[in-house]
Amino acid sequence: MPEERNIVVVVIAFASIYIIWGSTYLLNKICVAELAPFILASMRFTIAGLLIFLIAKLLGHSLSITKKQAINCAIVGFLFLTFGNGIVVWALKYVDSGFAALEISAQPLVVLALMRIFEGKKIRAKSMIGVVLGMIGIFILVSQQSLLDQKNAIAGMIMIFACMVSWGYGSLFVAKADLPKNFFINTGYQMFFGGLMLMIASLAFGESWLPPTAWSDRTIWSMIILIIFGSIVAFTSFNYLLKIVSPEKVATSTYINPLVALALGWYILDEQITSQSLVAAGVLLTGVYFINTSKEHTTSDEKSMDSVETHSAET
Repeated sequence: MPEERNIVVVVIAFASIYIIWGSTYLLNKICVAELAPFILASMRFTIAGLLIFLIAKLLGHSLSITKKQAINCAIVGFLFLTFGNGIVVWALKYVDSGFAALEISAQPLVVLALMRIFEGKKIRAKSMIGVVLGMIGIFILVSQQSLLDQKNAIAGMIMIFACMVSWGYGSLFVAKADLPKNFFINTGYQMFFGGLMLMIASLAFGESWLPPTAWSDRTIWSMIILIIFGSIVAFTSFNYLLKIVSPEKVATSTYINPLVALALGWYILDEQITSQSLVAAGVLLTGVYFINTSKEHTTSDEKSMDSVETHSAET
């Protein structure tokens, strides 16, 4: 009986990282239609961080961390959430949610390049095939004339790529940084600090703040889902799965999330799925498959890739 219960929990956890993370692109797209991007992301992560602290205290966990750990959490919060997520939310004002998900699925390629540049890691044959396919897939994706004709779409694509670099560098930093041992506490501090910095960015850019009483029902529900499910439930499920099953199985979210985002964007927001996007998706995800199934990773590399999967999926 306990074994059957464990299987059910694993299935639910996989459903969480597949469906919830895949839907965050749609939810952010809905919210950013009404709310300024930085305050949107700030509210999401600050509230989620505070809720994590509350849950941790109720479970009897200590929230105490060292000064160095606090600084490192702030750095990671900036790389993953303040810049990495805040700018993607901004970009969603100008590009479709499905397109953003597809571009971000190339994240493992960026990590390999950064590992080569900063750590001198050799890119072996199988991963090199993945890199080449990924570059071809990205070219096919971003060269669509219908996309290039959209206002500020090019700026959106460039900024999403900058976010991928930020996430990639953050993943290398996380692998070696002194952070709280408890992943739940660690996540709480990253979200709290990242949310505070997003609030500062919102004030610096003079964003207009719309009180929740003026939000539409669709925006309210989207924000609630982003905070509770997208930021807390899915992340907890991800870390649970990393302890129960192999990283390769958990990494399958890299392939599922863009497909969920594409389907939801098409069905709910009437976003267009072109044949060129489908071809790009096939080439891109094949490239990611070659990278994720490469046997070249050392223990340090696996940590970096795990961190990337966590933060590139959670948009």
